[in-house]
Amino acid sequence: MHFLISDRYQKFINQHIVNRMSVDGCTSVIARRRIKTAGNECKETNTFIRATTGLVKPICDRAGEPYGEMTKSTKPFDIVVCKLKGGRPGHCDYRGNSYTRKIAIKCEQGLPVHFDRDIVNFE
Repeated sequence: MHFLISDRYQKFINQHIVNRMSVDGCTSVIARRRIKTAGNECKETNTFIRATTGLVKPICDRAGEPYGEMTKSTKPFDIVVCKLKGGRPGHCDYRGNSYTRKIAIKCEQGLPVHFDRDIVNFE
């Protein structure tokens, strides 16, 4: 069971954590990291957190607070939201926008395993 959590954490890192990327980098980063839906389709939206795992992981501990079923970051993060412009499986085309927002994630055994959403107004 424990390996499953770390697999989900690795998937979270692959899909949502990036040290540096520009808003123009969505298409190439998503392709390079092979991010798609479970059915192998282009994902409608994918959010990248411009930070290190060392900054995101503590949201599951002292840098986060309960937010329904999720955990909300106490501080805003620099994020890039990539939205599908078009394309077909294997060739997805994205447009990116950057924001500074708090984020809501799902934590299991102290690790981020799911990106829920960004929080527009600082609730």
